[in-house]
Amino acid sequence: MIKSIAELTKKELSGKKVLLRVDFNVPVVDGKISEFYRLDAVKETIDYLISRGAVVALLSHITAISSFEPIFNDIKERLGQEMKFIYDCIGPEIKNNLSQAKPGEMFLLQNIRKYEGEEKNDEEFAKTLGVPFDIYINDAFSESHRNYASVAAVTKFLPSYAGFLLIKEIENLTKAIKTPREGKTIILGGAKIDTKFPVVKNFLDKAENILIGGAVANVFLKAEGIDIKKSLAEDKFLEDALEILKEKNLTIPSDYVISDNMILDIGEKTADKFVEIICKSKIVIWNGPLGKAEIPEFSRGSERIAKAITGSDVFSIVGGGDTIAFIEKMGLMDKFGFISTGGGAMLEFLAGAKLPGLIALEI
Repeated sequence: MIKSIAELTKKELSGKKVLLRVDFNVPVVDGKISEFYRLDAVKETIDYLISRGAVVALLSHITAISSFEPIFNDIKERLGQEMKFIYDCIGPEIKNNLSQAKPGEMFLLQNIRKYEGEEKNDEEFAKTLGVPFDIYINDAFSESHRNYASVAAVTKFLPSYAGFLLIKEIENLTKAIKTPREGKTIILGGAKIDTKFPVVKNFLDKAENILIGGAVANVFLKAEGIDIKKSLAEDKFLEDALEILKEKNLTIPSDYVISDNMILDIGEKTADKFVEIICKSKIVIWNGPLGKAEIPEFSRGSERIAKAITGSDVFSIVGGGDTIAFIEKMGLMDKFGFISTGGGAMLEFLAGAKLPGLIALEI
């Protein structure tokens, strides 16, 4: 069982120093944040803690830049809360700022990836990280598949809870798995083939329809003996693909858009078939564009699928950075039933894996 912060009363939170693990690993273009959905997704948890008088320190990593300092004002403005930037995530500066903080104050800590102990899940580092705090909250589902100090080991040293976003992720993705097979459709595309095949296998007996596009489809096409030319594929999955192709609930492209000797989108007939299946579905789970969707001429398949999902009565779950960037560009973010902030974490959860960050919260 995972404890939610909803269990914490105002009295239990007021004045308490809370280490809140978030995922602010956002893309940065020309010094500005280009996508805000991960910041927006944790606002409910942040607002809840601040309104109850907690002293909150936001902890995350970022890969686009080395420090959060250049985008600190962007983050503060988006969250709609006053806060201070601290140039570290462990050490005396943290303790000093927290000791002087008043109830309801908030801080953003420095990029935790600056420390080797983070990725090593080092317990001494995790202990040092947790020392200045009273409570730990994980609201970074998208990082919960990583066995890192700020996700896993830190829970050994602090009372630990799940934030509202984490709870929503678990509930919705569990629904995706446990909803009856009839009327359930899963759509998988994108380029990260090795993360998608375990999901395909896990859903063979859980979904009525599995629709495949993107580079994932290339493996199945190649397994059928089709010349995919220079298209991206991974031969290590060819044997698996041959077995999976025997299943009647799997649909792969029957036509495709080719450019420069590569398959870069599904064709019109395939899109027609996918749309027909979607419109008859009760629940649709989608992860991964069906072509090289960042280029307009190869985004037609993904556009049709997005419009079919949002134009029907189906309950929809969508995830994956490229997929979310695409639907955000289309202006359809508010049209999906649930948007998962997890890419790899979503896929591992759907594949039936136990995520280290969730295991660490179990009591």
